[in-house]
Amino acid sequence: MMRSLYSGVAGLQNHQTRMDVVGNNVANVNTIGFKRNRVNFQDMIYQNMQGATRPSEDLGGVNPKQVGLGMTVAAIDTIHTQGALQSTGVRSDVAIQGDGFFILRKGESDLYTRAGAFNVDGEGYLVNPANGMRVQGWIAETINGQQVLNPSMDIADIVIPLNSKDPAKATESVRLMCNLDKNTPPLAQDAPLDERRAGTYVVTKEIYDGMGNTHTLRIEYTRQEGTVNEWQAAVSINATEENENPTDLTLGINGEIGAGQTFTINFDNNGAVASVTDAEGNTVNAGTLNITVAYNVPDSTLDADGNPQRLTFNIEVGTVGQYDNSTTQFASPSTTKSWFQDGYSMGYMADYQIDATGKVIGIYTNGQRKEVAQLALATFANPGGLDKVGETNFAKSTNSGDVMIDPAGSANKGSIQAGVLEMSNVDLSVEFVDMIVTQRGFQANSKGIQTSDTMLQELLQLKR
Repeated sequence: MMRSLYSGVAGLQNHQTRMDVVGNNVANVNTIGFKRNRVNFQDMIYQNMQGATRPSEDLGGVNPKQVGLGMTVAAIDTIHTQGALQSTGVRSDVAIQGDGFFILRKGESDLYTRAGAFNVDGEGYLVNPANGMRVQGWIAETINGQQVLNPSMDIADIVIPLNSKDPAKATESVRLMCNLDKNTPPLAQDAPLDERRAGTYVVTKEIYDGMGNTHTLRIEYTRQEGTVNEWQAAVSINATEENENPTDLTLGINGEIGAGQTFTINFDNNGAVASVTDAEGNTVNAGTLNITVAYNVPDSTLDADGNPQRLTFNIEVGTVGQYDNSTTQFASPSTTKSWFQDGYSMGYMADYQIDATGKVIGIYTNGQRKEVAQLALATFANPGGLDKVGETNFAKSTNSGDVMIDPAGSANKGSIQAGVLEMSNVDLSVEFVDMIVTQRGFQANSKGIQTSDTMLQELLQLKR
């Protein structure tokens, strides 16, 4: 009879533990990134009243007689199912769709969380504003003037350099995708200047020097007299009526510095570019055709020999035999369908965006968009083995497995959604039902203790 009392006590204690867990789940129903817990019970040891016997020739076997001594908590599991995503519109709020944890650094230790309510602090660090822990990831390096992310490096504190300067970049590449009208009448090379300009197709575009100053690149296409599919292109920078070549411009082919200010384009009978020839007669008729332009930068510092700064850039005419991204010759009006040049003026980082791979894209006032950082995600072989340490954070344990750190979208890691937060995965309907079941279990164990007490009372009254 005393066994039933202690079994009832075990039932009361462990149902109270289950109620504590349910209460904690309900309390965190609106906690972002919270993962609910679940309590599993198991029976305890048994007292053998009689052991089992094996069958004999005359009798069958006898099962053991055992009395259970109560129950205990088998496990309190953390359920890592996906929580619903709620839109916030805040650019620094991020959520993970799929597996993975954000990494936060606290001193020398790393913690892991699904709560992505981050913000930028006064020094530009991306942090959890509730506790100041810094979000971890990779910082872009500047290599040959380009911002490069290298996820193979160690993770570090993410810095978003708002209002930082983006230096001006001189134009290094120009791509013109023109169509030159096959039906344009050819002009004699000795025609007057005004007549030549009236019968040519002219493209004027802005390019940049290293200080961010703009210069006007002008290309005049003229169909050559006595030829079928040949055009001459005259190139100038900042040309005026008085001076057609104020920057001392010269042309070459595919990186070679040449002479003169003109080059010739030849097309095949299908309208695709076939070759280019510079003013010195050098011809290239295979692969991608580039005209190399060298010019003196106006108002630049003179070198030791008294020469101004001289810059070069390539004009990509096209690829032999190709039509896309190439200059063509068809019987359609001459047009410039597309234009690209890679130079720009100095700007400031005015805003940023976070994409699905966790890359932080800086948006600059000069129109540039550059990768400045990337959020890292962590996964574990057994996420259920992580320790909950409060503030919606988890810590690595001896049973969680080693941390695996990669960018979002790789190595079975989920994608990142910006402007949203992951809500708690607590389902109130499940918790309320669990609460009722737990209450009834507690009540039943209380009744068992009460009944055992009544039986003991009856036993004590036998003496009367």
